[in-house]
Amino acid sequence: MLTTAKENLEQFIHAEWRREVPEAVSIAAKKIADKYGDAVCGVLFYGSCLRTGEIEDKILDFYVIVETYKAAYASRALAVANSVLPPNVFYHEINVDGVVVRSKYAVLSLADLEYRASSSCLNVSVWARFCQPCMLLNEKDHSARVEIARHVASSVTTMLGNFLALRPEARSSNLAWIGAFEQTYASELRSEGSGKGEEIYRLDQQRYDRLTPLAFTVLEKEQKVDKWPKANWLLRRWNGKTVSFLRLVKASVTFDGGIDYLAWKIRRHSGVEIEIVDWMRRYPVIAGIVLFWRLRKRGAFK
Repeated sequence: MLTTAKENLEQFIHAEWRREVPEAVSIAAKKIADKYGDAVCGVLFYGSCLRTGEIEDKILDFYVIVETYKAAYASRALAVANSVLPPNVFYHEINVDGVVVRSKYAVLSLADLEYRASSSCLNVSVWARFCQPCMLLNEKDHSARVEIARHVASSVTTMLGNFLALRPEARSSNLAWIGAFEQTYASELRSEGSGKGEEIYRLDQQRYDRLTPLAFTVLEKEQKVDKWPKANWLLRRWNGKTVSFLRLVKASVTFDGGIDYLAWKIRRHSGVEIEIVDWMRRYPVIAGIVLFWRLRKRGAFK
């Protein structure tokens, strides 16, 4: 039964969430969640710090899942910006036992998480992230935990289902995941070099190998057919790069220190050095557009 297959996949996610995270991560997640009070459904910890376990001199990645944007923000402008072009991205910094813990966090509503993790969503950013390992922290209650797990599980089947529509012969775990990651990385503005898909898969190979048959069972029972897989992946690339650019411009306004963070991230992943001058901090939107074209010419974005 399809219901049983989905439940098995969701239980896999729940089991992953029973692991512990470093105290500094828990403290940072709690402080960030406190900013949004009762609007918070849960905080998803994900990204390179979770994958590698390295925290010092790194930036933690979180998604704050909220009931609605109206409930989350006192500012109507921020609520509208989050609704029109989700997510909003912010920076957070806290001192834990003498160590500065830096975080980047995005705010996404429960409804947007559901849609953006589903196969109905053209943009890859959410389902390509949450098919990877994540941890749920600061959940509001059991009901919120169950619902968020369902959407994270949906990210897994969306990721593999969309790739298998393009490459139906990729039935092994390594071919499916590495190929899917390469496709989604090509569908966003990324500063990382080639081979990132294989790197992500190898870091958690046992996890992906155990996850694959559960996801394949769901996909086989759903029996969805994509008649135009090549065209849809071309659309995902166009959509992903356009939306990524618009998000960078928006983040330069909503993300404190956004221009400096962008320069740090580009330098870290691609080695391209960027000089940030004072006018860029005063006019971040214009700076974001100027930097985008300069960096693209220098090969910082793919």
